[in-house]
Amino acid sequence: MKRKSGQNPDITRNWKPATLAIRGGTARSEYGETSEALFLTSGYSYDRAEDAAARFAGEQVGMTYSRLQNPTVEMLEQRIALLEGAEACRATATGMAAMTAALLCQLSAGDHVVGAKAAFGSCRWLTDTLLPKFGIETTTIDGSDTAAWEAAIRPNTKVFFFETPANPTMDVVDLAAVCAIAKAHGITSVVDNAFATPALQRPMDFGADVVAYSATKMMDGQGRVLAGAICGSRDWIDNVLLPFHRNTGPTLAAFNAWVVLKGLETLDLRIRRQSENALKVAAFLEGRVAKVLYPGLESHPQHALAMSQMAMAGPIFSLYVGGGRAEAHGLLNGLELVDISNNIGDSRSLMTHPASTTHFGMAEAARLEVGITEDMLRLNVGLEDADDVIADLDQALRSIGR
Repeated sequence: MKRKSGQNPDITRNWKPATLAIRGGTARSEYGETSEALFLTSGYSYDRAEDAAARFAGEQVGMTYSRLQNPTVEMLEQRIALLEGAEACRATATGMAAMTAALLCQLSAGDHVVGAKAAFGSCRWLTDTLLPKFGIETTTIDGSDTAAWEAAIRPNTKVFFFETPANPTMDVVDLAAVCAIAKAHGITSVVDNAFATPALQRPMDFGADVVAYSATKMMDGQGRVLAGAICGSRDWIDNVLLPFHRNTGPTLAAFNAWVVLKGLETLDLRIRRQSENALKVAAFLEGRVAKVLYPGLESHPQHALAMSQMAMAGPIFSLYVGGGRAEAHGLLNGLELVDISNNIGDSRSLMTHPASTTHFGMAEAARLEVGITEDMLRLNVGLEDADDVIADLDQALRSIGR
């Protein structure tokens, strides 16, 4: 590969996703390194004062300050944009920095947001607690009810915000239908695609305007660093998001960007194997517990819709043990292989109790409304042999009499 091939759209447009995940966005230095270079610098120097002035005025291409640009971060942004099929991307320090920036950069006092009830706990805090503090009204609906989106629109509605599949209830939103409603009313659709990643689902292919990620999850995928990303059109990224990003500073560190670049190289392999494992584990659990929520199973009420939007159902699902918190915690405490951990997207199998961890900050009534009960557990199935994960779950279930 030539030094700039990875950043040449005439070349990269012909590459398949697995190739883009390894080589997309790469720009080699004069040393010709095969692995992306790690640029640990906060600032940049200029040959002439006029060069500095021209860069700040946007008249000359080049770096100015690592809060705005860094060569390593820029490679990651280009790679994610290529995988997403987006014109542009900005990386952030965390997934929640991405979600917050994607909303606040385009909203003002007096605006209205329609959001799905089933969402990550911190995303619900954004819509339920933070936005109202700034005079931004929010309405939360059942995201799987397509008609509810249109019914919730007001004259001041500016954004639709949702996640599909949703964390942890695995609700599926009809991407094409909801994004079409948004476009018809001049509303910006913002999709949290962390559960699927562009390897399994590309919301922009279904009409989404903005796609946000916790790149901590499957993109890094090995529990090492925090990162986030926001994808959109070049105009939206440069003129709506960038002023907010530049002046508030949710900047991704170069080292973390480099780690995520390494993670993306194996994303396609990891997420497909983990999805295969998850389907096998979910099938085992059906009949052993009260209920399994996994879009990859035909028992999921939105199985057909999910499979029409996703290449595979992903590595994450939830289950209801039955018997309340005592039995849920008992199952967790009986695990020998699977870790008790609130992260997802890791190469290791992880399990958590959402009501007391990831969604602890939600009011109990709001949790129950979306189905986050005391006997719910969420499982991220990793790269271990699926039979070993099943054996561990089997013995943990037997320890609580299941």
